[in-house]
Amino acid sequence: MSKGFDKYATAYDSWFMENRNVLYSEVNLVAKVLQDAGRVLSVGCGSGLFEMIMRSEYGIDVRDGIEPSSGMAEIARRRGMNVTIATAEEAEFGNGQYDTILFNGCPSYISDLDSVVEKAYASLPQGGRIILIDVPKESGYGMMYNLAKALGSWDHPLLEGVYPPNPYPIEFVKLANWRTNKDKIEILERAGFKNLKFMQTLTVNPLYSNMAVEQPVEGYDRGDYVAMTAYKM
Repeated sequence: MSKGFDKYATAYDSWFMENRNVLYSEVNLVAKVLQDAGRVLSVGCGSGLFEMIMRSEYGIDVRDGIEPSSGMAEIARRRGMNVTIATAEEAEFGNGQYDTILFNGCPSYISDLDSVVEKAYASLPQGGRIILIDVPKESGYGMMYNLAKALGSWDHPLLEGVYPPNPYPIEFVKLANWRTNKDKIEILERAGFKNLKFMQTLTVNPLYSNMAVEQPVEGYDRGDYVAMTAYKM
Protein backbone atom coordinates (compact mmCIF):
# COMPACT_ATOMS: atom_id res chain seq x y z
CA MET A 1 0.00 0.00 0.00
CA SER A 2 1.50 3.29 -1.08
CA LYS A 3 3.08 5.75 1.35
CA GLY A 4 3.28 8.34 -1.43
CA PHE A 5 0.39 10.39 -0.06
CA ASP A 6 2.57 12.09 2.60
CA LYS A 7 3.62 14.92 0.32
CA TYR A 8 0.08 15.55 -0.92
CA ALA A 9 -2.04 15.02 2.22
CA THR A 10 -3.68 18.44 2.07
CA ALA A 11 -4.28 18.12 -1.69
CA TYR A 12 -6.41 15.02 -1.02
CA ASP A 13 -8.93 16.91 1.11
CA SER A 14 -8.80 19.94 -1.15
CA TRP A 15 -9.84 17.84 -4.14
CA PHE A 16 -12.87 16.51 -2.30
CA MET A 17 -13.85 19.99 -1.12
CA GLU A 18 -13.72 21.20 -4.73
CA ASN A 19 -15.84 18.20 -5.80
CA ARG A 20 -18.37 18.24 -2.98
CA ASN A 21 -21.17 16.45 -4.84
CA VAL A 22 -18.81 13.64 -5.80
CA LEU A 23 -17.71 13.45 -2.16
CA TYR A 24 -21.26 13.16 -0.86
CA SER A 25 -22.26 10.66 -3.53
CA GLU A 26 -19.40 8.51 -2.29
CA VAL A 27 -20.17 9.14 1.40
CA ASN A 28 -23.79 8.09 0.77
CA LEU A 29 -22.50 4.82 -0.67
CA VAL A 30 -20.13 4.16 2.25
CA ALA A 31 -22.83 5.01 4.80
CA LYS A 32 -25.30 2.70 3.06
CA VAL A 33 -23.04 -0.35 3.19
CA LEU A 34 -22.01 0.37 6.80
CA GLN A 35 -25.56 0.00 8.12
CA ASP A 36 -25.50 -2.46 11.06
CA ALA A 37 -21.77 -3.00 10.48
CA GLY A 38 -20.85 -3.35 14.17
CA ARG A 39 -17.31 -2.41 15.10
CA VAL A 40 -15.43 -1.25 11.99
CA LEU A 41 -11.73 -1.09 11.11
CA SER A 42 -11.06 1.38 8.29
CA VAL A 43 -7.98 0.28 6.34
CA GLY A 44 -6.44 3.09 4.30
CA CYS A 45 -8.52 5.66 6.17
CA GLY A 46 -6.54 8.56 4.71
CA SER A 47 -7.29 11.87 6.40
CA GLY A 48 -10.38 10.49 8.13
CA LEU A 49 -12.57 12.80 6.03
CA PHE A 50 -15.21 10.16 5.28
CA GLU A 51 -15.24 8.95 8.87
CA MET A 52 -15.64 12.50 10.19
CA ILE A 53 -18.60 13.19 7.88
CA MET A 54 -20.26 9.86 8.67
CA ARG A 55 -19.88 10.44 12.40
CA SER A 56 -21.20 14.01 12.39
CA GLU A 57 -23.92 13.73 9.71
CA TYR A 58 -24.93 10.06 9.47
CA GLY A 59 -24.54 8.77 13.03
CA ILE A 60 -22.00 6.13 11.97
CA ASP A 61 -19.01 6.08 14.33
CA VAL A 62 -15.80 4.58 12.87
CA ARG A 63 -12.85 5.36 15.13
CA ASP A 64 -10.14 2.80 14.32
CA GLY A 65 -8.01 3.14 11.21
CA ILE A 66 -4.84 2.02 9.47
CA GLU A 67 -3.01 4.44 7.18
CA PRO A 68 0.51 4.27 5.67
CA SER A 69 0.89 8.03 5.20
CA SER A 70 1.97 9.76 8.42
CA GLY A 71 0.71 13.08 7.06
CA MET A 72 -2.73 11.65 6.39
CA ALA A 73 -2.76 9.81 9.73
CA GLU A 74 -2.03 13.01 11.63
CA ILE A 75 -5.03 14.73 10.05
CA ALA A 76 -7.23 11.71 10.83
CA ARG A 77 -6.09 11.74 14.47
CA ARG A 78 -7.03 15.40 14.76
CA ARG A 79 -10.46 14.33 13.53
CA GLY A 80 -10.85 11.90 16.41
CA MET A 81 -9.58 8.64 14.94
CA ASN A 82 -7.20 6.10 16.45
CA VAL A 83 -4.78 5.44 13.61
CA THR A 84 -1.99 2.89 13.25
CA ILE A 85 0.63 3.97 10.72
CA ALA A 86 1.28 0.92 8.56
CA THR A 87 0.60 -0.46 5.11
CA ALA A 88 -2.28 -2.89 4.65
CA GLU A 89 0.31 -5.58 3.96
CA GLU A 90 2.14 -4.89 7.23
CA ALA A 91 -0.78 -4.17 9.56
CA GLU A 92 -2.65 -6.49 11.90
CA PHE A 93 -6.43 -6.44 11.50
CA GLY A 94 -7.27 -7.61 15.02
CA ASN A 95 -8.14 -11.11 16.11
CA GLY A 96 -11.88 -11.25 15.73
CA GLN A 97 -12.39 -7.88 17.43
CA TYR A 98 -13.89 -6.18 14.35
CA ASP A 99 -17.20 -7.09 12.76
CA THR A 100 -16.37 -5.24 9.53
CA ILE A 101 -13.10 -4.45 7.80
CA LEU A 102 -13.55 -1.52 5.40
CA PHE A 103 -11.31 -0.66 2.45
CA ASN A 104 -12.72 2.60 1.10
CA GLY A 105 -10.95 3.91 -1.99
CA CYS A 106 -7.69 2.17 -1.17
CA PRO A 107 -7.75 -1.24 -2.96
CA SER A 108 -6.10 0.28 -6.04
CA TYR A 109 -3.19 1.41 -3.84
CA ILE A 110 -2.62 -2.04 -2.31
CA SER A 111 -0.06 -4.00 -4.32
CA ASP A 112 -0.79 -7.47 -2.92
CA LEU A 113 -4.55 -7.28 -2.53
CA ASP A 114 -4.87 -11.09 -2.50
CA SER A 115 -2.81 -11.51 0.68
CA VAL A 116 -4.50 -8.53 2.36
CA VAL A 117 -7.98 -9.93 1.68
CA GLU A 118 -6.86 -13.35 2.93
CA LYS A 119 -5.58 -11.71 6.12
CA ALA A 120 -8.90 -9.91 6.55
CA TYR A 121 -10.72 -13.22 6.22
CA ALA A 122 -8.52 -14.81 8.88
CA SER A 123 -9.02 -11.82 11.20
CA LEU A 124 -12.82 -11.61 11.02
CA PRO A 125 -15.19 -13.62 13.22
CA GLN A 126 -17.78 -15.92 11.66
CA GLY A 127 -20.45 -13.72 10.12
CA GLY A 128 -18.02 -10.81 9.81
CA ARG A 129 -17.80 -8.82 6.60
CA ILE A 130 -15.25 -7.19 4.34
CA ILE A 131 -16.16 -4.16 2.24
CA LEU A 132 -14.07 -3.20 -0.80
CA ILE A 133 -14.96 0.18 -2.32
CA ASP A 134 -13.10 1.56 -5.30
CA VAL A 135 -13.16 2.85 -8.87
CA PRO A 136 -13.49 -0.11 -11.28
CA LYS A 137 -10.86 -0.24 -14.01
CA GLU A 138 -13.54 -0.59 -16.69
CA SER A 139 -15.60 2.40 -15.49
CA GLY A 140 -15.58 5.88 -17.02
CA TYR A 141 -13.37 7.21 -14.26
CA GLY A 142 -11.13 4.14 -14.41
CA MET A 143 -10.48 4.44 -18.14
CA MET A 144 -9.98 8.20 -17.85
CA TYR A 145 -7.49 7.77 -15.00
CA ASN A 146 -5.55 5.08 -16.84
CA LEU A 147 -5.27 7.27 -19.92
CA ALA A 148 -4.00 10.18 -17.80
CA LYS A 149 -1.56 7.82 -16.07
CA ALA A 150 -0.24 6.53 -19.41
CA LEU A 151 0.15 10.10 -20.70
CA GLY A 152 1.68 11.29 -17.41
CA SER A 153 -0.48 14.41 -17.27
CA TRP A 154 -3.99 15.80 -17.57
CA ASP A 155 -2.62 18.37 -19.99
CA HIS A 156 -2.67 16.39 -23.23
CA PRO A 157 -4.71 16.76 -26.45
CA LEU A 158 -6.16 13.25 -26.06
CA LEU A 159 -7.75 14.31 -22.76
CA GLU A 160 -9.01 17.68 -23.93
CA GLY A 161 -12.72 18.01 -23.09
CA VAL A 162 -12.77 14.59 -21.41
CA TYR A 163 -12.04 15.20 -17.72
CA PRO A 164 -13.94 17.25 -15.09
CA PRO A 165 -12.92 20.83 -14.19
CA ASN A 166 -11.08 19.69 -11.04
CA PRO A 167 -9.60 16.27 -11.90
CA TYR A 168 -8.08 13.95 -9.30
CA PRO A 169 -4.46 15.06 -8.69
CA ILE A 170 -2.17 13.40 -11.21
CA GLU A 171 0.23 12.46 -8.38
CA PHE A 172 -2.46 10.16 -6.93
CA VAL A 173 -3.39 8.82 -10.35
CA LYS A 174 0.20 7.77 -11.03
CA LEU A 175 0.33 5.74 -7.79
CA ALA A 176 -2.80 3.69 -8.45
CA ASN A 177 -3.37 0.30 -10.04
CA TRP A 178 -7.08 -0.06 -10.73
CA ARG A 179 -8.62 -3.52 -10.93
CA THR A 180 -11.77 -4.64 -12.70
CA ASN A 181 -14.87 -5.65 -10.77
CA LYS A 182 -14.24 -9.21 -11.95
CA ASP A 183 -10.70 -9.11 -10.53
CA LYS A 184 -11.95 -8.08 -7.08
CA ILE A 185 -14.80 -10.59 -7.06
CA GLU A 186 -12.31 -13.38 -7.80
CA ILE A 187 -9.95 -12.14 -5.04
CA LEU A 188 -12.81 -12.19 -2.51
CA GLU A 189 -13.95 -15.66 -3.56
CA ARG A 190 -10.41 -17.09 -3.50
CA ALA A 191 -10.05 -15.90 0.10
CA GLY A 192 -13.21 -17.79 1.06
CA PHE A 193 -15.74 -14.94 1.29
CA LYS A 194 -19.36 -15.72 0.39
CA ASN A 195 -22.69 -13.99 -0.20
CA LEU A 196 -21.31 -11.05 -2.20
CA LYS A 197 -23.48 -7.93 -2.45
CA PHE A 198 -22.92 -4.87 -4.65
CA MET A 199 -23.82 -1.18 -4.49
CA GLN A 200 -22.75 1.60 -6.85
CA THR A 201 -22.75 5.36 -7.30
CA LEU A 202 -21.37 7.99 -9.71
CA THR A 203 -23.47 6.54 -12.51
CA VAL A 204 -23.18 9.43 -14.97
CA ASN A 205 -20.27 10.45 -17.19
CA PRO A 206 -17.33 11.82 -15.11
CA LEU A 207 -17.73 15.20 -16.80
CA TYR A 208 -21.10 15.59 -15.08
CA SER A 209 -20.71 13.59 -11.85
CA ASN A 210 -20.18 16.69 -9.69
CA MET A 211 -23.41 18.33 -10.84
CA ALA A 212 -25.61 16.54 -8.30
CA VAL A 213 -25.39 14.25 -5.28
CA GLU A 214 -26.43 10.66 -6.01
CA GLN A 215 -27.99 8.02 -3.80
CA PRO A 216 -26.44 4.56 -4.23
CA VAL A 217 -28.18 1.82 -6.19
CA GLU A 218 -27.67 -1.94 -6.30
CA GLY A 219 -25.26 -3.56 -8.75
CA TYR A 220 -21.92 -2.77 -10.34
CA ASP A 221 -22.85 -2.44 -14.02
CA ARG A 222 -22.67 1.35 -14.40
CA GLY A 223 -21.12 2.89 -11.30
CA ASP A 224 -17.76 4.63 -11.24
CA TYR A 225 -17.56 3.91 -7.49
CA VAL A 226 -18.55 0.40 -6.46
CA ALA A 227 -18.87 -1.24 -3.04
CA MET A 228 -18.49 -4.99 -2.67
CA THR A 229 -19.60 -6.52 0.61
CA ALA A 230 -18.74 -10.15 1.34
CA TYR A 231 -19.14 -12.34 4.40
CA LYS A 232 -17.15 -14.95 6.30
CA MET A 233 -19.72 -17.72 6.57
